[in-house]
Parts: sequence; C-alpha cells; structure tokens
Amino acid sequence: MSTHELYTIPAELSTWDVEMAGSSRFTWEYDDGRDRMLALYQKGKDKQWDSVKRIDWGIEVDPYDVLGIPDQAIAIYNTPLWHRMDEQQRKEVRRHGAAWQFSQFLHGEQGAMICSARIVESVPDLDAKFYAATQTMDEARHAETYARFLKEKVGIAYPINPYLKSLLDDTLSDSRWDMPYLGMQVLIEGLALAAFGVMRDITDKPLPKQILAYVMQDEARHVAFGRMALRDYYKNLTDAERREREDFVIEGCYLMRDRLRGVEQWENLGLSPQEVRQALAATDESQYFQLFRSLLFSRIVPCVKDIGLWSERLQKAYADMGVLEMAGQNLDALMRQDEEIAEKLDVERFAAEEAERAEEVAATISLGTGSLGTGEDPARR
Repeated sequence: MSTHELYTIPAELSTWDVEMAGSSRFTWEYDDGRDRMLALYQKGKDKQWDSVKRIDWGIEVDPYDVLGIPDQAIAIYNTPLWHRMDEQQRKEVRRHGAAWQFSQFLHGEQGAMICSARIVESVPDLDAKFYAATQTMDEARHAETYARFLKEKVGIAYPINPYLKSLLDDTLSDSRWDMPYLGMQVLIEGLALAAFGVMRDITDKPLPKQILAYVMQDEARHVAFGRMALRDYYKNLTDAERREREDFVIEGCYLMRDRLRGVEQWENLGLSPQEVRQALAATDESQYFQLFRSLLFSRIVPCVKDIGLWSERLQKAYADMGVLEMAGQNLDALMRQDEEIAEKLDVERFAAEEAERAEEVAATISLGTGSLGTGEDPARR
C-alpha cells in the first residue's frame, strides 16, 4: 500500500524539492579531532540498533486508543463540542490526534535525516562529519520505525504540517553550515525529544513506549552533538552574526509553538468551520495543552542558553511564550535519564521473555516426565 493512500488529506506533491545553498566541504586533516566529539562518534557506532529486531512488532495496538491517554487530556474534552459528539466521533478524535502527532514525528525524522546528511556535506571538521554520518543512519531508522507504526498499527497518516515545513525550508536553504545544527539539532529535535518524553512517560501501551524510548536514546546524543558543535563555534560570532541566529531561533520557536495546535486534524474530522474554531479555542484554553506546550520547550530553552544565544531580546521572546523558566532545566540529567529508561526497558523486556521461555521449558519437561511415568513412549503420543 502506498503511503499516499493513508493520508487523510492529499499531500501536495509526491516529493518536495528544497533548493539548497552553500558549499560541500572536504578536509584533508585526518588526525584525531576533539576528544568529546570522537567519544560521541564511538557511542553513535556502538548504539546502532535494528528496529525490526529490537521492537516487538507483534504487539497489538488499538488505533482508537493508541497511547492509552485519558480523555481529559484531549483539548475539547468536556466542552459543548465534545458533548455533541457520539462515541464513534470521539473515537475518531482519539485516532486522528495520535495519527497527526506520529505523522509529524515521521516527517520530522526524514527532515533530520536530510539535515544530518547536509551537516556531513557542509561542516568543516572531520570529527563532526564522522558523528553526523552515524546520526544520518539513526534518523533513517527512526523514519522507518514511525512509518511502519502508522501503516500497520494506526492505519491513517497526515502530510507534513505547514509550520514544520516552513522551518525545514528555512533550515535547509540557508548557506551557512551551522544552520542545519541550529534548526534541526536545537529546535526541531529539541521539541521532538520533549514531545517523545511526555508521551513515553504517560503511555501505558507497550509498543509506543518501546518506540519512543528507543528513539529518544538516539536523540539524546543528537542534541548533545548540536550543543557541542555550536557552543564551540558561537563563542567567536560577531554581534551581528549572533543577532541573526537569535532572530532565527525566535521565529523558529514561534513556528514550533503554533504547529502544536494541529489545525489539520480538526479540519479533517468533518467539523464545520465554526466547530473548527471552537476546537482551536478549546486547545488554546486547555490547561493540559498549555502544560504540554510548556514542557515541549524543556529541551530547547536550556540548549539555546547553553550554546551562547541568550540576549535580553531572546529571553523576552521566551517570557512571552511562557517558557522562560525552562532555562533552568538540567539537560545532562535529562539525557542520562533518556539513556537509562531505554536500557531499563530492554532489561525488563528480555527478562520477561527469558522467564516465559523458562516456564515453557519447565512445562515441556513436566509433560515429558508425566508421560514416562505411565510407561508410554512420549514420541508416540
């Protein structure tokens, strides 16, 4: 089945061409690079995994209850619009909400794959090229995983959100080599990582929990890569250059904030224009949504501060968005937690499988012993 058959609304084009500017940079310096970057590169190689083997795709998923999140988390819950819906319409709200969210994860991962390949091409340092090459493979695996999840478990998908598309366009069409880092590693990856984390922590469904935890284990390294590279480079920016990057960050954060409203999913549920406006108003007023949106900046804001973009103007923009307090988040602690959760999930899963196999073996031995006790040849039973 073609992915285009899954889209709830037609995608504009089968492919999207972005005109890229800038240079492809070769370096003839093959000596050892920065120790931190090479250590990250080694970790990137060591932590490669196969989604076909690591994820248990045999787990069933209810497409109308993908994450097991209570209805109270739905923006229109307990509104007049919600009360006018019958149970089937509410089921569609749940399904389309999950499909929209995971579709944007999928498109963002393809964007990350292209951006990391762009970094391999344009970054001047060989150690950064090495690591970005491992990230390109990571992002391919993530796109593969989300595409399979949508196709096999949810059954519908959404095209790329216009706000995400705009930020990707700005990121990839800029000729400066650091902009794919800033647009992708800091903004898009930072927001996605926080979204993955919120969903990973609240879902009680084993398959999406596996997917989110394992993807986050990789993404933690990607954000660390962006921080490392940009922190070193931005120390030497002129005031004018720093202001240009801050303008990009401010505009990108507003785009990321606005895309979270998910206008397309409401428009596609058969609601009238007035009901769509009611749904969006309910979204803006929802305490859950406001908390969710704030949490989604928990990775971006401290990262922007860490790389040295922290003028009063930028802080004011974050204050206007209601996320300035996120600057106090400890990124290193969050990244360690992401690693530990994925590793713990592996231990629990494989321990359970070993226990199940041990029970099967014990049952088989017991059956065989019982058969021998009757004097009957078990091979003839």
